[in-house]
Amino acid sequence: MLQIEERRDLRGEVRVPGDKSISHRAVMFGAIAEGRSRVEGFLPGKDCLSTIECFRRMGVNIHRKGPTSLIVEGRGWEGLQEPKTVLDVGNSGTTIRLMLGVLAGRPFHATVLGDESIGRRPMNRVVEPLRLMGAQVDGRSQGSFTPLSVRGGNLTGMIHRSRVASAQVKSSLLLAGLQGKGVTRVEEPALSRDHTERMLGAFGVKVDRDSPRSVSVAGGQVLQARDVRVPGDISSAAFLLVAALLVPGSRLTIRGVGLNPTRTGILDVLRRMGGELEIHPTGEWNGEPVGDITVSHSSLTAVEIGGELIPRLIDEIPVLAVAATQAAGHTVIRDAAELKVKETNRIAATAQELRKLGARVEETEDGLVIEGKTPLTGGPCDSHGDHRIGMAMAVAGLLATGRTTVTQAEAIGISFPGFSTLLEEL
Repeated sequence: MLQIEERRDLRGEVRVPGDKSISHRAVMFGAIAEGRSRVEGFLPGKDCLSTIECFRRMGVNIHRKGPTSLIVEGRGWEGLQEPKTVLDVGNSGTTIRLMLGVLAGRPFHATVLGDESIGRRPMNRVVEPLRLMGAQVDGRSQGSFTPLSVRGGNLTGMIHRSRVASAQVKSSLLLAGLQGKGVTRVEEPALSRDHTERMLGAFGVKVDRDSPRSVSVAGGQVLQARDVRVPGDISSAAFLLVAALLVPGSRLTIRGVGLNPTRTGILDVLRRMGGELEIHPTGEWNGEPVGDITVSHSSLTAVEIGGELIPRLIDEIPVLAVAATQAAGHTVIRDAAELKVKETNRIAATAQELRKLGARVEETEDGLVIEGKTPLTGGPCDSHGDHRIGMAMAVAGLLATGRTTVTQAEAIGISFPGFSTLLEEL
């Protein structure tokens, strides 16, 4: 349980935990590379720890040298071993979907499952194209849901035209394609986050960007070990950015944040709303742009959010909804139906929890309509077991009169260990 009271003057300089997406990939790519890779800035959240455990069960030695430091003893593609027990991904959609791409090319059998939430999330968007490439995958509802049984090997490259802009689908197929014959190309309706393409390049893989929405790899390529420095997660930083924008008297600097343009939609929207943001690029880590962000309390106005912007801020929509409650006018969020198949139905959960605090929020088929500026009143809320809903409600609690209580707050540790302690320090 997390208890939050109305606050003023959030001030200071902070760093946020390592990027979750990049942490997953650093472990996976280090495991399938040849040689030893060091990872610094790793996110020690439950999802990323699930990735470590799954690859350990396939014979990869991964050593924790500290809370955020790892050494991965890569075995190459051929060094992965058939697991003696099931591969349990916990609550991690990234782990299961990307790992299916790895398993699709390995000549052994593996069974993959996760928790109750993973059991409800659709896997057919990855399973169907992997089958077309030659992998044998089965599971509940013809392979649409876990547990999944995979027997891989003998893959052939293909052209896949994805119906959704999904980095998980794209990454899974590229990893499978590296193990197959010929070329695998993935075409998307909009550009999804490109951490896989950037990191594969850092590990020595030739990745061809055929167009802004199309990427391909040739089979038979080998990854070479390298050291990885993980930048701060902009999705985690988003909660602090919104909090500082909304809480009177605030001025906050977040250092070492990833500024990958496929992830910075949140910055574009907050600026459009009138947010005072200063962005200072400081360099690149493993092909990922990094910098510092300073934000100050600002008066916000409503905007419309949709189209190709959505994949660039899909994880930040719950906290953007909190910002919208304090923006003058009607904020419209559309084209975000993908939120329904996250850890929970984030459209429904965001609307339900904000309404408990007095916000005027309407659900639509693919988004939300939020009326601002609306005063909030503290009260009981629930994270629904979803880390981003939990943090969004904590930010709302900073604005609400009285006390806000967030139950199932332990979910926040999935992506932001130490979140409540950091809020107290600010």
